[in-house]
Amino acid sequence: MDNDDFFSMDFKEVVENLVTNDNSPNIPEAIDRLFSDIANINRESMAEITDIQIEEMAVNLWNWSLTIGGGWPVNEEQKIRLHYVACKLLSMCEASFASEQSIQRLITMNMRIGREWLDAGNFLIADECFQAAVASLEQLYVKLIQRSSPEADLTTEKITVESDHFRVLSYQAESAVAQGDFQRASMCVLQCKDMLMRLPQMTSSLHRLCYNFGIETQKNNKYEESSFWLSQSYDIGKMDKKSTGPEMLAKVLRLLATNYLDWDGTKYYDKALNAVNLANKEHLSSPGLFLKMKILLKGETSNEELLEAVMEILHLDMSLDFCLNIAKLLMDHERDSVGFHFLTIIRERFKSSENIGKVLILHTDMLLQRKEELLAKEKIEEIFLAHQTGRQLTAESMNWLHNILWRKAASSFEVQNYTDALQWYYYSLRFYSTDEMDLDFTKLQRNMACCYLNLQQLDKAKEAVAEAERHDPRNVFTQFYIFKIAVIEGNSERALQAIITLENILTDEESEDNDLVAERGSPTMLLSLAAQFALENGQQIVAEKALEYLAQHSEDQEQVLTAVKCLLRFLLPKIAEMPESEDKKKEMDRLLTCLNRAFVKLSQPFGVEALSLESRANEAQWFRKTAWNLAVQCDKDPVMMREFFILSYKMSQFCPSDQVILIARKTCLLMAVAVDLEQGRKASTAFEQTMFLSRAFEEIRTCNDIHNFLKQTGTFSNDSCEKLLLLYEFEVRAKLNDPLLESFLESVWELPHLETKTFETIAIIAMEKPAHYPLIALKALKKALLLYKKEEPIDISQYSKCMHNLVNLSVPDGASNVELCPLEEVWGYFEDALSHISRT
Repeated sequence: MDNDDFFSMDFKEVVENLVTNDNSPNIPEAIDRLFSDIANINRESMAEITDIQIEEMAVNLWNWSLTIGGGWPVNEEQKIRLHYVACKLLSMCEASFASEQSIQRLITMNMRIGREWLDAGNFLIADECFQAAVASLEQLYVKLIQRSSPEADLTTEKITVESDHFRVLSYQAESAVAQGDFQRASMCVLQCKDMLMRLPQMTSSLHRLCYNFGIETQKNNKYEESSFWLSQSYDIGKMDKKSTGPEMLAKVLRLLATNYLDWDGTKYYDKALNAVNLANKEHLSSPGLFLKMKILLKGETSNEELLEAVMEILHLDMSLDFCLNIAKLLMDHERDSVGFHFLTIIRERFKSSENIGKVLILHTDMLLQRKEELLAKEKIEEIFLAHQTGRQLTAESMNWLHNILWRKAASSFEVQNYTDALQWYYYSLRFYSTDEMDLDFTKLQRNMACCYLNLQQLDKAKEAVAEAERHDPRNVFTQFYIFKIAVIEGNSERALQAIITLENILTDEESEDNDLVAERGSPTMLLSLAAQFALENGQQIVAEKALEYLAQHSEDQEQVLTAVKCLLRFLLPKIAEMPESEDKKKEMDRLLTCLNRAFVKLSQPFGVEALSLESRANEAQWFRKTAWNLAVQCDKDPVMMREFFILSYKMSQFCPSDQVILIARKTCLLMAVAVDLEQGRKASTAFEQTMFLSRAFEEIRTCNDIHNFLKQTGTFSNDSCEKLLLLYEFEVRAKLNDPLLESFLESVWELPHLETKTFETIAIIAMEKPAHYPLIALKALKKALLLYKKEEPIDISQYSKCMHNLVNLSVPDGASNVELCPLEEVWGYFEDALSHISRT
């Protein structure tokens, strides 16, 4: 066998395994392999397999693909691949082209698979399938011509072939449009159009296809192509008005007119107008009339022509809302004379309508937009009078009017014309009745309060805010205005309560106002404004509380750091003067919380720019020094002192690691270790003791790393810190019963320059509960005695104390213990002591 034979047999084996095995996880790989291999297979490469075997493979593969359910590891595209492979196999068989039925089967398969690939977005393979279908259709047509059959039967069969050809052409057009090939798509559609005389039942589908093409190309701003498709859709739709009604034809023409307008309203003005006129002729509707008015306004239409067009609308009995939209459209295009005249006509025409208020409201809106405020106020009075005398506005109209009045008030507020803003808000207030106090009413009261405050009319502002609080006390903005008024009045207690309430509302996840605050910026925006306002008005205590909340809740990095710095500058001088008390401890806790919040924000990325990194280092330097100074002030509270030193250490990690910073880090850690060891000594439970000692051990290791790095500079070779770290580490290891304690001490015994005090301390620690290492203690005391004896002159008092400790440790409770220390050795201690004492 040559390579092709092996290849084809292997392919056959994969197919057979696929259709005979159960749901296997390897199925997707097998399908992908078949799909990949089919491109390299032709009839010659499968010469050793008969047509019958190939057809059997294809049919089995096709049928098996139809049985695949939802539980199989096969996606939709892999199913399409199976169909494609089956169809390609079948097309290799000569028998597939021998009969009309076989050819028809291939046509059906290629059409279905091409459609599937088209829907899946694989247009190239889809085109391949469609082309194969066309070739098969041509073969089938030739066979029909060559066959002698009754004319009636032949005509029917020809129509069936042409119907399939029509569908293939429409599919090819879809593929071409998707690929942006307008020329190929239009050729396919025009071929289909030519076939409609013989296939009138296909008219509706081709009309819809062209319409869809028109929409799709218009979305992609391909206006020229869209115009072609929509024109074709209209022309084809006219061929069969039974299935395509006048409403649909008018819809196509309106879309065509809009397309011309969007393409170039000036250049294609006539075409757009002709299209919309034709649409209105097919089916008159409000969208068509509105579009016609838009087109007329795009051109150089005179006011007389426009007036004639709007009068035509009135004669057609269009709705009030539609007429108002036309009036607004006219005035939006600066055709005021026609627009206002039309409004007057509308008002007279619909004077008995319950919605007549809409006309007056629109009239008011248009007047305000044109700065005709006096006339607008007349209209408002007219609306109010009608509202009070039985012609009440609907809820929709009322909201519309309020929006207009508030918009006008807001524009006056922006230019600091607060008196004018109040007038418009007052107009809005007049339309509220006692039983209509909704949330918008409280917002109105707050807006008026803001104007009164800016006009320094405090009493009126208080009345407005009190009214808002009565109806909506849990509103953040209401509380903010309560706060502002309290600050202005110098009522610190009331201001503080408002700040606390404000903070509670802002942190309440279920509060309905939080979304509104978030739309205007950070939810902590009001806290920032409150702090600033309190400071501007000399209310420092209130400002401190606002700053504290701001630091706690703000997500803005810079805002938090600024708030904490500002708060610290206020509190530090006061705390420094406070005597030790519970109040001072509370203030220290407060500062610690704020500093930790600053650390969290410093830990967040600042950005990649050098300036941002420098800014972070500068901020950290300030906070580091502040935390250090606070730690120094906590000499009466070691636990609090440790917290500030650790915080200072953490802050220093954002600073450049120069010598000054490294020394500061080392000192912070040493102080923290000292406190943790003391806490460990006082711990009431073994668990607490282990926790403190373990924490101290981590700090010691970090401190050792810093110390060793500094030693490399040669400046700190005789630093006493090394001995302190040695003793700290020994205490931790001894009390944690560290198995590496002996190996740690091996290096300690060899260290030069250790003093007697160090060895004596080691001995004490070795026997301090929970540690119990008498042998280590003995060894340390012996080394201390050796150092004492080398002194000139000997300090007999210290020597004597050390000897006492040695003897007591050697003979506990006064009884001999030969296992710990032989009596002869103890006797030697006494003789040595007597010798030195006698010489002094």
